[in-house]
Amino acid sequence: MQLQILSKNDMPLSPTIEQYVTRRIGKMDRYLPSIDQGKVEISREEAKQPDQRFIVQVTLDSNGTLIRAQERADDVRTAIDRVVDALANRIARYKGRRFAKGKDSLRTMEAVPQQPEVAPAEPHRVVKTKRFTLKPMPLDEATEQMELLGHDFFLFVDSDTGKANLLYRRKDGDYGLIEPNS
Repeated sequence: MQLQILSKNDMPLSPTIEQYVTRRIGKMDRYLPSIDQGKVEISREEAKQPDQRFIVQVTLDSNGTLIRAQERADDVRTAIDRVVDALANRIARYKGRRFAKGKDSLRTMEAVPQQPEVAPAEPHRVVKTKRFTLKPMPLDEATEQMELLGHDFFLFVDSDTGKANLLYRRKDGDYGLIEPNS
C-alpha cells in the first residue's frame, strides 16, 4: 500500500510518529487486501478541551472505493490508534455488506444519530472547495460509499440513467434520493 503522510497547521512530525503511522495504517491491507493507497493527515488545533487537540484523518482507496475515518485525542498516538479502530470497523461493515448474499444492503444500514444544529452568528460562506470524479454506479454501491465516507450525502452518476443523483440521509435515519427531471 502506498501511504502519504501529511502534517497540517505547521505541526512537525517526528520520524518516530511517521514510522508509527506507517506501521499501524499499513496493517489495514490485512483486513482488505485491495487497498492500494492511503492518505493520512495529522494536525493540531488549539482546542478548549485538551482531549480534542490532535486530529488524525485517514482516507483509504480500495479500487476506487474510499473509506475514511477521523479521530481526535490529547496525544497523537492515541488519535492514530482510535482512527485505526474506526477504520477496522468500517472495513468490517463494508466487507459484511459486500459479501452478504441475498440481503438488501439498504435495509442493513445503521442509522447514524444526528448532531443538533447550532445557529452561527456570522453569515455562511464557502470556505473549502473539493473536486472529485463522478463515476457511474448503482444506488446500492452509492449508499455503501456514502456510509464508508461517513457523510450525510453523496453525489454520484446513476449507472442506469447516466444522470447525476444525490443520495442523502433523512432525519429519521432512512435515505432520500434526488433525481433530475428528464
